[in-house]
Amino acid sequence: MTKVCEYYFAAQSPYAYLGHERFCAIASRHGAEIIVKPCDFGRIFSVSGGLPLPKRAPQRQAYRLLELARWSRHLGIPLKLQPKFFPVVPDAAARLIIAGQLERGTQAALELAGAIMRGVWVEDRNIADPDTLAAIATAHGYDGGSLLRQAQGAAIQERYERNTDEAIAAEVFGAPWYRVDGEGYWGQDRLDFVDRALAGG
Repeated sequence: MTKVCEYYFAAQSPYAYLGHERFCAIASRHGAEIIVKPCDFGRIFSVSGGLPLPKRAPQRQAYRLLELARWSRHLGIPLKLQPKFFPVVPDAAARLIIAGQLERGTQAALELAGAIMRGVWVEDRNIADPDTLAAIATAHGYDGGSLLRQAQGAAIQERYERNTDEAIAAEVFGAPWYRVDGEGYWGQDRLDFVDRALAGG
């Protein structure tokens, strides 16, 4: 029986970026189906007690930078600790990923999501800018302008809101969040456990 993993994330999350390629590789190795669910963590934080980064205590913000640097070195994944366009509103990027999944399927959407994350954390690109999003989509085989227009439609917004509702119902409170067999795993540092869960262990 094919295992299924729900993947709740936000395109501007550094930890989603750090875990994205490894998660995709783990799921592929197990032949697992990924359910791509970009969602609105502003709404999720409002009901789960989370705080957006600018509202966190200074010591938490400082430790966050230390941890990101550690993980970047440990994984050998490039990451700018203070990218030019961050914090950034991720809603347009999330809707683009949803539209991309509907148009070309899960694998293409995962590749698009990875490119958008790299845009923030490596390339200093503004993922709230429509032209930037269209260019990223075009570089990954989409008609960027057409996909952007689709992403602005009511049906895509409804899917985005439904993803968020489902995340709240599943007691998601941080990104990335992986869910296998009804059990949640928060953070890219839990991917070993996701690997075991997808292996049936």
